[in-house]
Amino acid sequence: MWIKRSWNGGMNVMAAGVRTVFWSSSQARQALSSGWRAKTPRRPALKKPSNPGLKDPVGVYCRVRPLSRPDQECCIEVINETTVQIHPPDGYRIFRNGEYRETQYSFKEVFGTLVVQKELFDVVAKPLVEDLIRGKNGLLFTYGVTGSGKTHTMTGSPGDGGLLPRCLDMIFNSIGPFQAKRFVFKLDDKNGVDVQCEVDALLERQKREAMPVPKTPSGKRQIDPEFADMINVQDHCKVEEVDEDNVYSVFVSYIEIYNNYIYDLLEEAPFDPIKPKPPQSKILREDQNHNMYVTGCTEVEVKSTEEAFEVFWRGQKKRRIANTQLNRESSRSHSVFIIKLAQAPLDADGDNVLQEKEQIILSQLSLVDLAGSERTNRTKAEGNRLREAGNINQSLMTLRTCIEVLRENQMYGTNKMVPYRDSKLTHLFKNYFDGEGKVRMIVCVNPKAEDYEESLQVMRFAEMTQEVEVARPVDRPLCGLTPGRRFRNQAFREELSRKLEMRGGPINGEPEEQSVSEMFLQNFPPLPSCELLDVNDDQTLPKLIEVLEKRHKLRQMLSEEFAKNVLAFKTMLQEFDSSVVSKENYIQGKLSEKEKTIAGQKMELERLEKKIKTLEYKIEILEKTATIYEEDKRNLQQELESKSQKLQRQASDKRRLEARLQGMVAETTMKWEKECVSVLPSKQLEMQNKLWVKDEKLKQLKAIVTEPKNEKPERPSRERDREKPVQRSVSPSPVPNAPPVRLRHRRSRSAGERWVDHKPPSNLPTETVMQPHVPHAITVAAASEKALAKCDKYMLTHQELASDGEIETKLIKGDVFKTRGGGQAVQFTEIETLKQESPTGRKRRSSPSNPDPPEDAADSEWTDVETRCSVAVEMRAGSALGPGYQHHAQPNLYQMLM
Repeated sequence: MWIKRSWNGGMNVMAAGVRTVFWSSSQARQALSSGWRAKTPRRPALKKPSNPGLKDPVGVYCRVRPLSRPDQECCIEVINETTVQIHPPDGYRIFRNGEYRETQYSFKEVFGTLVVQKELFDVVAKPLVEDLIRGKNGLLFTYGVTGSGKTHTMTGSPGDGGLLPRCLDMIFNSIGPFQAKRFVFKLDDKNGVDVQCEVDALLERQKREAMPVPKTPSGKRQIDPEFADMINVQDHCKVEEVDEDNVYSVFVSYIEIYNNYIYDLLEEAPFDPIKPKPPQSKILREDQNHNMYVTGCTEVEVKSTEEAFEVFWRGQKKRRIANTQLNRESSRSHSVFIIKLAQAPLDADGDNVLQEKEQIILSQLSLVDLAGSERTNRTKAEGNRLREAGNINQSLMTLRTCIEVLRENQMYGTNKMVPYRDSKLTHLFKNYFDGEGKVRMIVCVNPKAEDYEESLQVMRFAEMTQEVEVARPVDRPLCGLTPGRRFRNQAFREELSRKLEMRGGPINGEPEEQSVSEMFLQNFPPLPSCELLDVNDDQTLPKLIEVLEKRHKLRQMLSEEFAKNVLAFKTMLQEFDSSVVSKENYIQGKLSEKEKTIAGQKMELERLEKKIKTLEYKIEILEKTATIYEEDKRNLQQELESKSQKLQRQASDKRRLEARLQGMVAETTMKWEKECVSVLPSKQLEMQNKLWVKDEKLKQLKAIVTEPKNEKPERPSRERDREKPVQRSVSPSPVPNAPPVRLRHRRSRSAGERWVDHKPPSNLPTETVMQPHVPHAITVAAASEKALAKCDKYMLTHQELASDGEIETKLIKGDVFKTRGGGQAVQFTEIETLKQESPTGRKRRSSPSNPDPPEDAADSEWTDVETRCSVAVEMRAGSALGPGYQHHAQPNLYQMLM
C-alpha cells in the first residue's frame, strides 16, 4: 500500500488487490508531513465591519390565488403591480356618503392569479439565495388565512415546483463544481461549524459507511411519483459571481412548531411497534454570537437537489395536518426548513481547505410555512382542533405584537421591549429582526367573499409590517489570499501533464516509453565473430565488413537526425525568444496603457474623494441639523405628552371633584329633605297656632261687636270672683303621635320622686280654694341647674288670659334627664289646666241676637292647650335656666334638646 500525491492536490490511497487498509489519523498526518508542502500560515481573521446606519424595510409581497369555482363572489381586485383593492361583499357592504367603502393596500409587488412559480421565485427568493452564497442570512415566510395557498407557494405542485425546490436547485447549480467532500465540514452542537482535513474526512466517511443502518418506519419511504416532478426544475438558474477559491457544503434541517412546542421532523427514533414513543420536543438556545438555534436538531449534509428534497419530503410526511371545514389538508403547525451553507477558502496552493476556523463562513436561509389563522366559528373546531387553532392564533398574534412594537420603537423613538419570548416562533427568528439578515414575507390571500374579514386583518398586518426596517447585513470578510488560485493551479497541472505526454515521460506511474535513438540502438546488427580459423576463410571478413557498413549508415542517420533536432530546437528557441520579446513588448504597451488608465482613474478618484468629502461635510451638517430637529421634536413631543397627561389629570381631578360634589349635593339634599320632613309638621302646627290666635281675636272682636250697645261691659271684680264658685277642670292635653325620644338614665323610683316647682314671680295669686300642692318639692322662681340636678320631675306654673277674660293657670309637667354634655334636659309629658269660671260670665258676653254660643266657641276653649306645642327647656353646664329658657311651637308634644 502507498500514498501518492495527485494533481489536484489531494491524496489517493492505493491498495494492492481488493483489500482496503485503514490508516489512523496520526499515521496519515505523518505520511502527509514527510516531503510535502508546508501548511499555509495562519492569517488573522478580518473584523466584521459594522453597518449600523443602513437599514432596509421588510419586503412584503402579495399573491392572490385564483377562485376554486368560477361562480364564487370575489372581494379582492388587483389594481396594478403594487396595489390591491378590497371591497365588502354583498353581505358586508357598508354605506358611506351613498357609496360603498373600498380600501386599497400597497405592497412591494403584487402577483395576480396568473403568475407562475418561476416569476415569483425570481422576484422574491432569488436575491435571498444570492445573499446566502455570499455569506448572508435570509428569512422568507408565507402568511395568510387557511386555504390561501401558502403551502402551494412554498412547496409547489407536480410539474411546477415552489420556492423551496427552486432555491435548492439554484444553490446546487451554483456551487456544484466547488462542493467539498462529505464530512470536510462538520457541524457542532452549538450552532457552529468545524473544518477537517481530507484524512479525517475520509476516516469519517468510512466509519459512517461501516455503521449499520437502523430500521425505522420512514426508512423505506420514497418520494411519491406525483411529487417527483417538483424537483425537476429545468430553469438551470445559478448565481453568476461565485467565489471559485472556496469550497462549499450544504446542510438542511426541518422542524415544526406545534402548540408552541418545537419538534424535529428529521429525527429517526427507533421504531417500536408495541409501544411507540411520542416525539420529544426541542428547546431553544443562544450561541456565543447571540443567535437562536434549536438544540439537538438533526442537520443532514446533502450534495444534490434530489437528496435535499428527499430529506424535505421525509420530514413533510411527519408534519401535522388535519381536515377542517375550510381546508382538506390544513396545516396545524408552523414548519421551518433551514438551509445552512458552510464555506471556507482554499489554501495558497489552491489544493486543500484552509484549516482555520476563523475563515469559515456559515450562512442560513430559513423558509417558513406559517399555519393559517382561522376563526373557530367558521371551522366548527372542537377538542384538539380547537386547541391547535388557539395556539396558532396566539403565535400569530405574538408575531403581530412584535411587529407593532418594532414599528413603534422605530417611528417614535421609544425603547419598548419587544415580546419575542412570548412565542417560540418569534423567539426563533429574533436575530433576523435585529439585523442578522434580510426578511421577506409573502402574503397569500383568497379573494372569495367568505374570507373578507380575515383578509382585511391580513392586509392591515402586511401594511404595518412594511414600515418596519431591518439593519442591512454586512459583507463577509475576504480571506486575504490571492484570488484565482484554484483555476491557476489547475491550468498549470494540465499544461505539465500535456508536456509530459509529449515527451513521453511517465504518466500516473506508467513505464517510460523508448525514444527513437534507443530504438535505433536496439536495431543495430550485432558484430559477428572475428576469429579466423582457416587461411582460406572468405566469409568472416565479408560479414564483418557488411555489418560495419550497416552500423556506419545507421550512425550517419543518427547524426543527421541529431543535427536536424538541434536545428529544430534552435529554431524553436529563436521563435520562443521572439515570441517572448513580442509578448514583452505587447505587455509593456498594455502596461503603459494600464498605467495611463490608472493615472486617469486616480485623478478621477481624487476628484470623487474631494466630492465625497464635500458631500460628507454637507451630510454631517444635515445630520446635525436633523439631530437638532429631532431633539426639538422629541422635546416638543415630551412637552406635548406632559401637557396631555396634565390635562388628563386635571380632567380626572375635575371628574372626581364633580362626582364628590354631586355626592355632597345628594347627601346635603337628602339631609335637608329629611330636616324639611321633620320641620314641616312643626311649621304646620305653628301656622295652625297662629290661625287659632287670629280666630280667637276675631271671635273676641265679634263678641264685642255683637254685644248690645246700651249695656256696658262689666268686668267682675276680684271680690265678686272670689264669691263665685270655682270650677277646676283638669284636661290632659292630647299627645300627638310623635317619635319617642331616646330615654336617658333616670333615678330609681325606690328613692321617691322629687319635684322642682317652678313658679315665676310674674304669676298672680288666684286665691282659689283648691291650690296645687306638690310634696317634697323644691320651689324656685327661676330654673337652676342645681335644683334640676337634685330632682327628677319638673313642673312649670304658667298663667295666661283666657278668651272669656279670666285667668287660666296651666301646670306643665315634665321629666328631668341628664344630657351627654353634662347638663340637664327637661322633657315635657303633660299639661294640666286650672280655670275658674263665673256662672254669669258666659251669659253676659253672649249677644241677644245669638243667645246660644256656637260650637266653635266651645271648642275654642280647648284649642289653645290641645294644639299648642310642648316647651323644651335645655340646661347646659355652667348656665342658668333663665337665659337658656326657650319657648318653641313644635309639632310634637315633647322634645329634648341635646
